[in-house]
Amino acid sequence: MRKPLIAANWKMYKTPAEADAFLAAFLPLVSGHTRDEIVLAPPTISLAHVVSALKKTTVYAAAQNMHWLDEGPYTGETSPTMLTHVGVSHVILGHSERRQYFNETDETVNLKLKAALAHGIVPIVCVGEQLAERENGLTADVLKRQVTGALKNVFAAEAELLVIAYEPIWAIGTGKTATPEIAADAHKLIRAELANALGKDVAAATRILYGGSVKPDNCPTLMSCPDIDGALVGGASLDPLSFAKIVNYAV
Repeated sequence: MRKPLIAANWKMYKTPAEADAFLAAFLPLVSGHTRDEIVLAPPTISLAHVVSALKKTTVYAAAQNMHWLDEGPYTGETSPTMLTHVGVSHVILGHSERRQYFNETDETVNLKLKAALAHGIVPIVCVGEQLAERENGLTADVLKRQVTGALKNVFAAEAELLVIAYEPIWAIGTGKTATPEIAADAHKLIRAELANALGKDVAAATRILYGGSVKPDNCPTLMSCPDIDGALVGGASLDPLSFAKIVNYAV
């Protein structure tokens, strides 16, 4: 029903030459892999280069962010039309680091989500709670606010490409991973909010990824949970052998 999606978020790592070295080692390890949708999200400086290198493969390229307008006087920004022009198929939106360091809000995530859908770009919308919010019993409130905020004025007929990534902020880059039970509970909450916003059919069809210190050794356990439809991988995606092991997980 829902094809798993495994995405590598390289964040602010890898020059074009380093991306080439990664691809030379990684692509042979996933050649012929069809079970999962594989996505690499390099930094902007390497994006067009990676898109070109992936043309004859089944691996997709994603941007790590984008503006919601097609053009304008916005120094340092990249528009959805620019992304589609170079062949980008996916985009990460609302990552916790964008929210924390660059003032990303539920409102701007919503604008970017609608722009991505309008341009046929698969939006990977990130949601997740901070440690203090979890400890204070606010996880459900945070996830509801972020999901409903992202989906404001988005209609079911438009949401076919939508992907959600649950990233507990306390698990990103810390080595801590949500237990399968914690992750599964959060994914159920998110799917319930999707049903409220877009209907049960869309909720049932939407892929919800887990992100937060995903590694080769914990990926099989996480992927065995029925409501987890893939992974958004940070640090472990920087090494081609490590990321290939994640892609080739066995449940």
